[in-house]
Formats: sequence, structure tokens, C-alpha cells
Amino acid sequence: MTIEIELKFIATPQAIAQLPAFLAAWPHQHAPAIALTNIYFETDDHQLRRWDMGLRIRGVEQKYEMTLKGKGDSIGGLHQRAEYNVDIASPELDIARLPAEIWPQGTDVAALQARLQPLFSTHFQRERWVVTYGNSEIEVALDQGDVKAGELSEALHEIELELKQGERNDLLQFATEFVQLAGLRLGSLSKAARGYALAQGNAPLPVKPVPLLQLAPKATVEQAMVAIFQLGLKQWQYHEEVWLRGNADAQHAVVEALEIVRQGFSLFSALISRKASSELRQSLTELEEALAGEQVDAQEICFTPLWVQTQLALTRWLVTQRWQAFTDQKAQTKLNGSFKRFADIMLGRIAANMKETISHVRQPNEYHDKAPRLARHLIAVTLLAGAYPSTVAAWQDNWRQLLLAIDEHQYNTLAWLSNQALKQPAFWLNGSAQ
Repeated sequence: MTIEIELKFIATPQAIAQLPAFLAAWPHQHAPAIALTNIYFETDDHQLRRWDMGLRIRGVEQKYEMTLKGKGDSIGGLHQRAEYNVDIASPELDIARLPAEIWPQGTDVAALQARLQPLFSTHFQRERWVVTYGNSEIEVALDQGDVKAGELSEALHEIELELKQGERNDLLQFATEFVQLAGLRLGSLSKAARGYALAQGNAPLPVKPVPLLQLAPKATVEQAMVAIFQLGLKQWQYHEEVWLRGNADAQHAVVEALEIVRQGFSLFSALISRKASSELRQSLTELEEALAGEQVDAQEICFTPLWVQTQLALTRWLVTQRWQAFTDQKAQTKLNGSFKRFADIMLGRIAANMKETISHVRQPNEYHDKAPRLARHLIAVTLLAGAYPSTVAAWQDNWRQLLLAIDEHQYNTLAWLSNQALKQPAFWLNGSAQ
């Protein structure tokens, strides 16, 4: 077993053309392009997918390798997961040769083998550079080809940075320099994820609202904070993909995702030093300003250095737990405390702020001025109220109806809708909006 640690990027033709000269800045060994074919296997009911596993046979110059990838972690474009490789003589699947302990308890391996069928395949040319950076060796792999499932296909233009030997921090630092190459974006979807989508018909990806963040009952404040930032990054990268595929509504969802990250810094500002995130917050501000412009083009902005550098900086901030270098013992004790208790306190404060924001508003232009602030508060409530799924929805709906009426200029209903939202009782423990 090996642990695969890699960063994936989607690259434009311009970035690909500049790649060899760009990599010349570091000591490296180059290997010319070779053809790779990968066949991915699955059951009719996607059992492997439900186990968060991926199974393939790779063919390279009449040599074959069977690989099973196990459950792992993915933050931003950084993927870390266990990988089991077995050399095989022919492209015939034989999962009995994989270690028995990798399967869930009670798995009938022979029965599983009988159910597995080819689902999709990838075909690409891979060119490699092994770069020496710091104390590490990092493989830069350029893949150009396609993913195929039945009659459907999708082009592949990827660059992977894989840590072959050394330290994860070297990989992240190298990536920070690497993204100065214009025309890159982080790839949150693996080749396998795209193959599964094609196999299921490649339906358009829908815009997804910010989900209620539900955590374990005894989650700590720090665990919740990390989950909030990860959610913001996940929503951002998902809707980046939706936007690039032509759904203009996804631009607003990207803005919402950035607001999730903003709320993360705001909600925990008393516990996390601003010095720990000053550069990251400045990058967010610049991105928000760029997204606020007229006729923003997804193909242009999503491949800018600012875009990918900000995503990578947030990924690195989470992976390395950057805030801990600025956290004293008193703050750490609070971070180790109950998130449920913390959330109840913050919900009370947010509700009080919402009440103060809207209580004395009378004119339509005042409602329009206050609407963005109310929308930001509602995102914060979504992040904090996961312990109250049965009651928070109705509470938020009253506020959302008010925001919709403001947006649609339904001025004769604003006073009544404001009153309906304001008179709601608190749904959180020991709640008060006073």
C-alpha cells in the first residue's frame, strides 16, 4: 500500500505550451510522453462508489497494472488516499490478488468480482517531469486525452503534482510557485468522478443552495471552524465547474461560497488571530471585487492567478492548520470547547443584529440597502444551526420571503413580512434575540 498525495490542475493550451520552459527553473528529470489507457470497473449498483473506492486496470506499452484506490481526504485540489497496485500479465480483472483486508468486513470477493463490469475508460498521453524541490521529489505529470463512457466523452487537459518522496509541505510550497503559471485552476473532480458522471448521462450540474451544516453532537469549535471553511471551498469549486459549463446562475453561488469563507473568519474572529489570515482575506476581497463587475466571464476569471492562488492558499491554510501558530493556550481551550454551546451564543447575537438591522426600516430604498447584510446573516445561521434542522428552516423562510420581496420590489408587503420575521421566537437553546 502507498499513500498518494497529489494536487490536480486543469490547464489551458497556453499553460501547457509554457510548461516545459516554466519547469526549467528547477532541477528535474524529463520523460517523454507515453500513451496510457485506463479501464474503470464498477457494479450495477455502484457498490465501489458507495464504499468510496475506485478500481482500474492501466495499460502502458503492453504492461498492465491493477489499482484500487481507497477512501481518502480531499481538500481543494489536494487529494490524499491509500492506493494498492498489483502488476498483472493481461488486462483481466482479478481482485483476489488485492489484499483481503482492504475490503469491508464480510465482503464476498468472488461474488463481487462476478458483478464488476467496465464502466468507463480514460485515454491520454502522459508527459512527466520529476522536480527536485526542497527535500522532496515531485512528479509533474501532464495528461492530454479524454474520458469515455459509451458514446459520451470529455476532453482531459490536466497537470498533476504528486509527492513521490519527501514532505507534504514541500509539495504545497512548490504548488504556490507553480500557480504563477497563467492558465491553471485547481481540479476538484478526479478523472474517475468525471467518468462516473459520463456513465450516468452527463446531466447538467445543478446550482446547490448552501446546505445546513450538521456536525457530530460533541463537535468542538475548532472542528466546526474547519468544516465551515471546507464547505466554503467545496461550494466554491463545485459552482466554479457549474459556471464553466455554461450555467450563469452559478456565479451568484460562487459569491455565496466566498461569503461562507468570510463568515468563517467573522464567526471565529475572537479565537483566531487576524495575522493568521491577513493575506488570505485580502485575496478574498480582490476576488469579490472582480466578481462584482459587469459581464464577468467564467473562462477568464476562473483561470486567473488570483483565483487559483486564493483557492490554493485556503487549501494550504486548512491542511497545515495555519491558525495554530498564532493561537495561545486560552484561545485553544475555547477552540476545544463545545461548538453547540458556541453556536447557541452566536445565533442569539446574529438574531439580535438582524432585528436591529430591520426594525426601524420604512422606505423601500432602506430595505434594499439592508438586504445584503440580512443575506450574509442568513448564511451564518445556516452554518450554525445544524443542531436544529426541524425548526431553523421555517425561521429562515420568513427572512427569505422578505429578501425575495425586496428583490422583486413588492413594496406593499415589506412591512408585514418584516413583522413576521421579527416576531419569530428563538429556535436555539436559551435563545433570545433581544
